[in-house]
Amino acid sequence: MNSLNNTAAINLLKLKYCCFIVWLISSFNSAAQQQSISIQSKLLYAKQVLKLNQWLYNSPHTDSIMLTNVQFYLSKIELLNNGKIVWQEPNSYHLLSADDSNSLRIQLSTPANIPFTSIRFHIGIDSVTNYAGAQGGDLDPTKGMYWTWQNGYINCKLEGKSTQCNTRYNEFTFHIGGYLFPDNALQTVNIPCNNTNTVDLNIDITKWFDGIDLSKQNHVMSPGQEAVLLANKLVTLFSIPQK
Repeated sequence: MNSLNNTAAINLLKLKYCCFIVWLISSFNSAAQQQSISIQSKLLYAKQVLKLNQWLYNSPHTDSIMLTNVQFYLSKIELLNNGKIVWQEPNSYHLLSADDSNSLRIQLSTPANIPFTSIRFHIGIDSVTNYAGAQGGDLDPTKGMYWTWQNGYINCKLEGKSTQCNTRYNEFTFHIGGYLFPDNALQTVNIPCNNTNTVDLNIDITKWFDGIDLSKQNHVMSPGQEAVLLANKLVTLFSIPQK
């Protein structure tokens, strides 16, 4: 009887060992069939790397400006090859913050050797996700990008000071959001790029202030047509660096 038990135990051990080897080979093959693509964003102001809480020269209006907070969501990241979607990131929600350099690097795990000629993404959060209410991760309301008073995400925040602002402490505040028709502020960006493991993105905040007179327009904190018009400017901020 003991001999039979020993044989069964040895066979079970061999079976477990074989299963482990199969799992190991499967995991290795699966990893080998994946590749990592990085989206590295650089925030700029007047062609310089943006630094918060420093006075900057605001050339469109020949005054000084200080940015104290810059945050926005990138979501629904897709890779396209000649206009056809070849990959979509699942659960694609990323909060980029000027005060957190790690947030400016997005790591994508895609099939290996996937060809693509452009990258597409949303600036902001889509209506379906907004309808679902507050969520976790980068969508956690503790990130400060959720309007509890109207149950919706803020797509973009730009806060700071300008000598042009006739407000308390010369402050301006732009919280851009809204997902209900006709005040849906969600924007889509499609940027041609080379098939590479690193996609560099320039985000030129200077362009946001083009055409904005901060002495008259310096406070937007709710959905509406003014927010939609300002959201339209966000698309112009993104570009691939010239080499």
